[in-house]
Amino acid sequence: MNNPEIGKNVNANGLTTNVHDAGSGFPVMLIHGSGPGVSAWANWRGVIPRLAEKRRVIAPDMAGFGYTERPTGIQYNMDTWVEQLAGVFDALKLEKCDLVGNSFGGALALAFAIRFPDRVRRLVLMGAVGVNFKITAGLDAVWGYEPSVENMRSVLDYFCYNRELITDDLAALRFKASTQPGFQEAFSSMFPAPRQRWVEAMASPEEKIRLLPHTALVIHGRDDQVIPTSTSLRLNQLIERSQLHIFGQCGHWVQIEQVDRFVRLVSDFLQEADMEANA
Repeated sequence: MNNPEIGKNVNANGLTTNVHDAGSGFPVMLIHGSGPGVSAWANWRGVIPRLAEKRRVIAPDMAGFGYTERPTGIQYNMDTWVEQLAGVFDALKLEKCDLVGNSFGGALALAFAIRFPDRVRRLVLMGAVGVNFKITAGLDAVWGYEPSVENMRSVLDYFCYNRELITDDLAALRFKASTQPGFQEAFSSMFPAPRQRWVEAMASPEEKIRLLPHTALVIHGRDDQVIPTSTSLRLNQLIERSQLHIFGQCGHWVQIEQVDRFVRLVSDFLQEADMEANA
């Protein structure tokens, strides 16, 4: 049986990386979050086919997540992830991309844009880490996950405003994903307690964020229990060419709880850049 979470392998800075690559047109890179058992497909399955109607959509599994190689001795840190992402660009011969980052992926998108500003056209930061904040109980629980169906259920409860989305089947599916060989070993090594230090390790210096030349769309769920809305308010203050959209009755999974509005919002934002380029 084919597993939809598995795309194609590319060599990204020496790391065998699982990548989904769909559609054609100006490329947009979707970067997933850091929940237990997460993969690019799990995060973006409702978004990839719809954005791919008008553009090339690329969604990699970052090191330590999904179906990307987990070599012995790898250091899971922002430098590793930024270099891997640059390797994906190189492997797919991408000169410039739009970046859409969810949570941890938002922190990575920010760090990448700071380091490689010429390789980024526009930024979308959704429920993003990337600035300092006091760790929430939700994020502490997500990063501290120990495998069991019950623990997965309680972790997933932090993600959504609409609890009806968190079914027993979803909890069982995500638990199974989190316990595949090597998955939990990598995950537990990334964010050991005390976990405030990992929030700080993912934060980019505010003076460098202020210097970003890119147009950015900052998105957050008002009722997010994992990443506080204050992070997006701060990013909106720091990034001069940014706009902020906050969804009411929405938790951390904007791309799942508000998929129609999310796709429309992001599509319109990226289409503006298309029109500017063609003017």
